[in-house]
Amino acid sequence: MKFWTALLVTALVAGCGGNRFDRDDTGAVTRFSTGPISRACLSSDRRARNSRLCGCIQTVANSSLSGADQRKASQFFSDPQRAHETWMSQSPADDAFWERYKAFAARSENSCRGY
Repeated sequence: MKFWTALLVTALVAGCGGNRFDRDDTGAVTRFSTGPISRACLSSDRRARNSRLCGCIQTVANSSLSGADQRKASQFFSDPQRAHETWMSQSPADDAFWERYKAFAARSENSCRGY
């Protein structure tokens, strides 16, 4: 169970992006955001963290998750067990959140490679 949680958190931290207005002609992200996801990312103990990566992930979060979803997801950086509990929960609200979170994580991973 911890493996899946760690894998999901790793995928989240490995990714990042924004919308078409955040990129230059080469496809590189040119504007980064700050917020709860970025702050949690920067304060995590992941070796790969840096302000560009965390800002990129926040940019994706801004276009993918509500403020409440961002605050909930930001807790996963310091408490991966919480991510696992949310994933395993059988409540309709947690199931709906998890679907949004998975889409966000996939988009982050695809958009933020190389940061």
